This record gives sequence, structure tokens and C-alpha cells, in this order.
Amino acid sequence: MMFSAAFLVQALLASAVFALPSSKERLASRRARRSGDVARTRQSKPVNIVSSPQAAAAVGNASHPQFSSNWAGAVLVASTATYKSVTGTFTVPTPKSTGGSAEQCASAWVGIDGDTCETAILQTGVDFCVSGSDTSFDAWYEFFPADSFDFSDFSVSAGDSVTITATVISTTEGTLTIKNNSKGTTATKTVTSSARLCETNAEWIVEDFEECEGNDCELVPFANFGTVSFTGASATTNSGTVTPAGATIIDIEQNSVLTSVSQSGSTVTVEYV
Repeated sequence: MMFSAAFLVQALLASAVFALPSSKERLASRRARRSGDVARTRQSKPVNIVSSPQAAAAVGNASHPQFSSNWAGAVLVASTATYKSVTGTFTVPTPKSTGGSAEQCASAWVGIDGDTCETAILQTGVDFCVSGSDTSFDAWYEFFPADSFDFSDFSVSAGDSVTITATVISTTEGTLTIKNNSKGTTATKTVTSSARLCETNAEWIVEDFEECEGNDCELVPFANFGTVSFTGASATTNSGTVTPAGATIIDIEQNSVLTSVSQSGSTVTVEYV
């Protein structure tokens, strides 16, 4: 049987379209990586501070405290073990692509440690990813240096109001909770680690997280997440509850400054610029 060249071209194009993974398939692929079914894993990392006077000038503030390749947000810092829990509420954004064909992601989370204390991070949050016109979302928890894991059967969508909380039980144990206020669902995990928390940092962060194959890790392409505002942001100490007032402000710089962070009262706002 003979086919015209035009027919063959149309057939090839159709097969290419059908071969593109759906958002559900990409979500399943990421979840397979996190469950250990494949070699690549997802991991949040301690802040990676960069030094750049040009970055400070780019946001119009030469005294801006810190710039990082992976964290944007606010961090409370203490000199001794202080922070017992941290919480915040945000609306899940709709990520947008900054160009190119690769999937792009960002993640909003709260956590204990990972700034001046780099040995462990107790954290939970939501990833938001975009590929073409498709978006997908993952709710996860992590006790770094272990990899992150998804909350099983927990649905998150753009526009949902989510409250996330990390609570220290001991230096090697903690509880991570996510509540979808829009859907009325809650998930909690108690986790342990051989690494020890210092309890000297409490943070509200939007991150460019990493995917790893063994010890070889790289940042995922960073998505335009619009704006994430952590409201009702607070941390508990042995002396009571504190807001992010006086926290260190960190912006992401990757060749250029990609975020603008501000703090007012109990609100931390992270904007993609």
C-alpha cells in the first residue's frame, strides 16, 4: 500500500503529539522518583548563599542582606536552640513558563533549620510545575538530608489555600502537617532522622529545588510562580510565639535577580520578577 508524503508527515506529527506526556503522567513520573521506583529523586537543600554587589544593585538596595541560588524568603536566626515549630498559609499559585521546552518548577514551604544550621531541615510544602500549558502540583514533606516524599492521596490545586506546619518533637524527630483549607483535608507525617536539628532557624521559603541521580544533583528550571504570600506566618519558641519581624530576607539570584521578598507583620511575600 502506497501513502503520500503529506499523509506520512501528518501521521508522524500526530504520533509525536500523542507521545507527549500529560500533566498526570509527569506527576506520576515525579512521584515514582520520590517513592524510589527510579534513580532520580527530589530534594530541598540548605540555602546556597551567593555574593554579588550587582544583585544588590539590581533590587535597588546595596545593603540587602543575602542572595541565594535556591532560596527566596525570610529566615529567623537564633544563636542557640530556639524554634520549636513554624507555620504559614499561602494560596497555591499558577506557575508560568519562562520559555523553553523543559518542565519548570518552584516550591513553597516552611521549615526548621537549613540556613546557619546546615546539618538538617524539617520542612513541608507544595511544588508547582508547568510544562507548556499543563500545570501540576505536589504536596510533600522532608527531613533533610533524606529525600522528600509526597503526602499520599492529598490533592492540591491552583487557587487552594494551604496551611503548612513543621513541629519539632526532638532534635531527631518531628511532625509535618499540611491542611488544604479550600478542600477541608489534612495530612500529617511524623518523621525521624539520624541527623540532628539545631533549632536555630525558622523560615518561610520559595525554593528552586534539586533533582538528584545518586550524588549528582542539579537545580530544576525555575518557574515564574507569580506571587506567594505566607500569611499568619509565625514560629513558636520556649518563650512564646514570634512573627517573621526582623528576619533575614533572601532573594534568588541566578545570573540575575529573580525574586523580590518583603516582610510586614505576620506576612512574608515572595514575588517572581
